Amino acid sequence: MRALSLALAILPTALFAEDIPLGSDVSAVTLYPQGATITREAPFAAPAGRHALILTDLPLGTPLSSVRVAVDGAEMGGVTARNRFVPPRGDTDSAAIKAAEEEVERLEEEMRNRQAEVQDIRLEAGAAKARVAFLEQIGKGEGVAGLDISALRDLVGLIGRETLSAERDAHDALRRADAAERALRDLSEELKAARQALAALVPEPEERAMLSVAIAGDKAMEGMMTITYMVPGASWRPVYDLRLDRASGALAIERGAFVAQSTGENWEDVALRLSTVRPSEQTTPSDLPPERRWVMEKPKDGPVPLASAAPAPMVMAEEAQDMAAGAAFKRVTAEAEFDGLAVTYTYPEPVSIASGADYMRLTLDTLETGADVFAEAVPLLDETAFLMAKFTNDMGELILPSAEANFYLDGAYQGQRGIALIAAGAEETLSFGPIEGLRLTRTVLVREQGASGVISKSNDLSEEVRIEVENLTKETWPVRLLDRVAYSEQEKLTITWSADPEPTETDIDGKRGVLAWEFDLPAGETQKIGLKSDLEWPEGMILR
Repeated sequence: MRALSLALAILPTALFAEDIPLGSDVSAVTLYPQGATITREAPFAAPAGRHALILTDLPLGTPLSSVRVAVDGAEMGGVTARNRFVPPRGDTDSAAIKAAEEEVERLEEEMRNRQAEVQDIRLEAGAAKARVAFLEQIGKGEGVAGLDISALRDLVGLIGRETLSAERDAHDALRRADAAERALRDLSEELKAARQALAALVPEPEERAMLSVAIAGDKAMEGMMTITYMVPGASWRPVYDLRLDRASGALAIERGAFVAQSTGENWEDVALRLSTVRPSEQTTPSDLPPERRWVMEKPKDGPVPLASAAPAPMVMAEEAQDMAAGAAFKRVTAEAEFDGLAVTYTYPEPVSIASGADYMRLTLDTLETGADVFAEAVPLLDETAFLMAKFTNDMGELILPSAEANFYLDGAYQGQRGIALIAAGAEETLSFGPIEGLRLTRTVLVREQGASGVISKSNDLSEEVRIEVENLTKETWPVRLLDRVAYSEQEKLTITWSADPEPTETDIDGKRGVLAWEFDLPAGETQKIGLKSDLEWPEGMILR
């Protein structure tokens, strides 16, 4: 609980005759995909009579129109809100914040001292280099030529010894400077980490919103004031780890959530609920405006205007605005919970989330079911088959859509991709990566186009392909192979086709012309499929 401001404590005594300042803590949060409902609790005690409970620490910028208050332990009267609270809250820094600030100050001081040491060492190196340059100039002086051999020998020896000493001093100084700068980089990283730790504690802005709640009682009162309100600066999104054991067909779906908030204050040990309700998006059905149509006389001369031949729907100006507004509000929303409303997760333990921190991942639970494992092959587009797991969501819960689903096969990571919503009781098929040992080929054996007929000319396109699946693995695979033939919705375009062997299923998932073959392919063997098609259309027309 935040301490009461010292500045507030020295306000006139009349304030305390009726006004009781309170601090509060965030006790519970319901997170939505965008936004959150915050619940704060503030215990109070007051003598008999009429008083005002003044909540002094409501975050500045709280949407006051969404604030709702409940008082347990007293009769509640009117509620007054102010966006900026004048009385200061005082120094509310916790021991953790003060310790973090002291650590940053200590490291900054050490950083300055280390930088000064590096500069001093660099100066030593510079002085040694200057000595070397001076000695070189002595050796080039005009008086050197007049020295006798003995004096010249002594001078050369002196210059050599002093130059060697200066070079060694410069080398030692540079070596020590490099070592000091490496240590300085380590200290810089340590200082950066300390500043980040301090930032995570979020020194909150001094200005706050104020909430005043009138209470009354015939005797001394003691109870709890509960405040709830909506904030936009928070969110969550689902994340999954899907683990498939190929031998047993066991599929485990480990559910988690990424949560984040930037409300301007830390949440410490709050009760967290995750909801799929989207209060920030469309919450009412779109308004469907009437469609007005009319006819007009054709012009006597000239071609019929396109607008007259096929009049477009027209609306009045007000109706056009309604339609534009309705189109703007159409968004894809999460499917409702299996109970018809929403999915809600209650996290089993209190959670602490710093404002403005990175996304935090929370582990929810694990769902388990069984899956049928098979290989799916699309030779027209792929060179290998892919391992698929088909299962029914018999786990009694909705699996929410997610852009971050990680796939594991027998413990090995296979990649990340999104998954769509999987309703309770629905069937779903998911891919767990390629099977390199199942090689696919699709060869066009015949492709001929020409004209046919004597009296009535027509165009013809014939094609024959050979499809092969080769099993280079050491086990038998159940395979589902997909291919296609063209289809037509015009009487003038005639399409016939044949396959050997015949497909197990046609028009897969309502896709006309898409064919499927299902078979078991033993190790080391090859399955061949022949597919022929013939297209015929009148002369003078173009095939598309």
